[in-house]
Amino acid sequence: MTTASGPKPSARYIWQQPDWPRFRIDMTALADELQQARLQQGILLGQLQAIGLPRLLEVSGDVWMQEAIATAAIEGQKLELASVRSSVLHRLGLQDHGAQDRHVDGLIDVMQDATSEHDAPLDLDRLCRWQSALFPGGTSGLLRIAIGRLRDHEDPMQIVSGRPGREVVHYTAPPSRQVGAELEAFLAWFEASRPEKKAPSDTETPLNGIVRAALAHLWFESIHPFEDGNGRLGRAIVDLALAQDADSHRYLFSLSSELLSSRRAYYDALNAAQCGTLDVTPWILWFVRIYTQACQRSQRIVLQAIAKSAFWQRATEQSINKRQHKILARLVEAGDGEFLGGMTADKYAKMTGVSKATATRDLADLLAKSLFVVEGVGKATRYAVNVKGWNQ
Repeated sequence: MTTASGPKPSARYIWQQPDWPRFRIDMTALADELQQARLQQGILLGQLQAIGLPRLLEVSGDVWMQEAIATAAIEGQKLELASVRSSVLHRLGLQDHGAQDRHVDGLIDVMQDATSEHDAPLDLDRLCRWQSALFPGGTSGLLRIAIGRLRDHEDPMQIVSGRPGREVVHYTAPPSRQVGAELEAFLAWFEASRPEKKAPSDTETPLNGIVRAALAHLWFESIHPFEDGNGRLGRAIVDLALAQDADSHRYLFSLSSELLSSRRAYYDALNAAQCGTLDVTPWILWFVRIYTQACQRSQRIVLQAIAKSAFWQRATEQSINKRQHKILARLVEAGDGEFLGGMTADKYAKMTGVSKATATRDLADLLAKSLFVVEGVGKATRYAVNVKGWNQ
């Protein structure tokens, strides 16, 4: 799904409603799902508190990498895992920065700022700097776009899909002349609704932090204030809102990864809300369920980190050579079942520069030390690391 310009449709959108942006939310209808979301959030935060700082950094880094790749993939952009890993680990202080990709670094900068600086206000200048970071060359693909400022073209800003000449218009955002005022109202609300803004004497119940993140995303995407990058910026705003809710400076929730796995449903739910009434309860309900699943995904990442740590503890108690350590590290880094085709003697020999006979001996030694598991026979023999809970 992409943004484009085209004729103004006759359909009424959410921002054209007479009482826009006075959203209505049925909190009673959300109660059960919010309770489940908070339960899963509590389990995750409890896990993170129990694992200690080194593993916390590892989990945060893993979530961050997955989120960066996912938020770009939602927009059809494929990032190289090695570049993302290098950029994330550099910002965590875990390794020197390797080969740089300016687009990757820009996205990672935005994501880092959204979480580590969640105490700072979200204002127009910050949003413009985020959008500039996403397009370091001033282009989106081969197209030159406006960066660091709000869109100002006269043509309608539309969300479309389909082949050229057969496009389907899903949504038309407010005209550019209204964007400044629309965004000002959004930013004022976002700042006023921060969790710590409510004084003890206030009679109004503070807005639930997860509901606030969902509403912020819908509101920002409905304005669509920039010429490009609105989706990634809208998800960064969600990261910011959730970091404020959890009062955490680290990446904890795999939300974009969950949105990517439900991308069609994500677009459909967002579009239905943008083309509906100001009762946005169905959108909030959908978002809360996705958030619950994101917490569960992060819980699995924590358990993987614990399993990998236990594996390396066993490995350090064994006598293994540098070649074996290199291969183990490569397979553990790839993750459960992610090393395509498994490890073979031929692959081992090629990756370490030894003969096939030496590779076979090394693999047999790792198997004897219970650091590897094996399946198949003869040419079909495949090895995998013996990490507890991995299905390979």
